[in-house]
Amino acid sequence: MSDKVSFGEELVTPAEKTRRVGEVFSSVARRYDLMNDLMSGGLHRLWKDRFVNRVKPRAGEDILDMAGGTGDVAFRMARRGARVTVSDINADMLEEGKKRAEARDLDLRWQVENAEALTFDDAQFDAYTIVFGIRNVTDIPAALREAHRVLKRGGRFFCMEFSSSDWPGFSQLYDRWADNVIPKLGKAFADDEASYKYLVESIRRFPRPLQFRAMVTEAGFVRAAAEPMLGGLVTIHSGWKI
Repeated sequence: MSDKVSFGEELVTPAEKTRRVGEVFSSVARRYDLMNDLMSGGLHRLWKDRFVNRVKPRAGEDILDMAGGTGDVAFRMARRGARVTVSDINADMLEEGKKRAEARDLDLRWQVENAEALTFDDAQFDAYTIVFGIRNVTDIPAALREAHRVLKRGGRFFCMEFSSSDWPGFSQLYDRWADNVIPKLGKAFADDEASYKYLVESIRRFPRPLQFRAMVTEAGFVRAAAEPMLGGLVTIHSGWKI
């Protein structure tokens, strides 16, 4: 890694980025799910349903949901009988998730983890999922290698992430929405405009789908695939460990 990495439009040290990302998600944890609804017009729920249908969680499987935050994706997989471990670098996000799980009478495991240096054993999980989280990781290639390490042979990797859309017209409309509306929603509903400006900037800096697919392959996964939606604004990435 170079000495500096991007945090939104700034260049900072890797340690500083990790610290600042933690502050962002501690700040937004309590209102995170409401803001997802407001920012996407509720579409994030359909995207997550589609994502879990691609993962195909099965009863008795062990699945690691990394950057699982408040549990949205983990709950969907647990309802299908999978044993889900929800991990996140941010303890505040996990606390919100635990409260939501208790209200739904769902039994999941919750563990603070850094995606770049997981404490789990090799070949422990049948599937690894990460949704709208990997763009906030400081060293993405390290996180992908760790995902590969903790998967069993035949295990599957699934990631859903934002990037830039290549649909003419729609891309410009989304950029105006992201720049002018999302930070104001953050200020009005989460009392935090700055964190949502960072989240918008982090989307713009994330690799395009084909570039990220190449990173998944480089981490050791085979049959790496990218399934773009809305011209690549949202993409489901996948790969297998053999």
